[in-house]
Amino acid sequence: MAKKSRTKARDRVSEGEVGPREPCPCGSGKRYKACHGAGDDVIVTRPFAGLAAEPDLVAMREFLPSALAPLPVGGDRPVRLASVLPGASAALVRPDGSVLLGMQVQTRSGDLSADLGKALRWAQEAEPGSALPVVGPGLGGELVRLQDVLAADAELELTLHQDFAWWLPEGDPDGGTEQSAEVTAMIERANSVIMPTEALAGVRAAYWVDTGSKAHLRWVRPEPEDAVFTALARLQAAGELELGEGSRYAGSFRAHGLLVPVWDLDREMHAKEWEAPAAAFAARLREALDRTGDLTAAEHSAKGALAGKQVTLR
Repeated sequence: MAKKSRTKARDRVSEGEVGPREPCPCGSGKRYKACHGAGDDVIVTRPFAGLAAEPDLVAMREFLPSALAPLPVGGDRPVRLASVLPGASAALVRPDGSVLLGMQVQTRSGDLSADLGKALRWAQEAEPGSALPVVGPGLGGELVRLQDVLAADAELELTLHQDFAWWLPEGDPDGGTEQSAEVTAMIERANSVIMPTEALAGVRAAYWVDTGSKAHLRWVRPEPEDAVFTALARLQAAGELELGEGSRYAGSFRAHGLLVPVWDLDREMHAKEWEAPAAAFAARLREALDRTGDLTAAEHSAKGALAGKQVTLR
């Protein structure tokens, strides 16, 4: 009896707090004590689930080199998401009070959505001109995730840049201050390794990338990854996995709960020349996703072959 009483006392929480046996606010379906209540080492495999912007968020986190998108989260300060900030910082507050949140950061916890929520909370209260290098333990407190501040149906309007000139605040284009001079040096280094990237019109979250030695199409799919993988296997068995002449299916990678198929492309062709083939493939993929029933022997074989071309990013 005494042991039971101690357990109840330990689990008792103050008003407004989440109890250890209650569902975690992140929506994982787990109890809080087995999820975010367990500490910073919890891994949320699909951190942006439930958001219409999920494919864009994954692309910004994993492979878009220089991209910006307004983040409609309300508040007095305008907020933009950035693929990467100077020094891979978690957040910056411009001298005019506007906020930049970084997707590709120096350190991270097991929940990228919570990291963004912490960085946003810091930026909404920080002094103009401040920077948050990392999301650390000093930013604890109530769990706030991106899903708590961004409408589920909100879509991101991404702008892709071919350099990092936007790292400098407007009105200071030549690095006139000591701080800006440091940023200018960072810009020069970043620009020297940037890979030209373009979004394909007419399809969602599909990006042409020139790596220098070859061109790729990287396409973040919003559907459950197992469903996409099965659909790709059906297309492979039917000989319909390529995008057309000058393309070759290279494989896929799993990133934050979504599947990202990748094709090698002819570098001599412009990105816009792949828009029509990509649209045609999207229609084929939709038909394959809608198919039901067991896989045929040929489709099973294709699925096994495709599994050997898949990697997982953490």
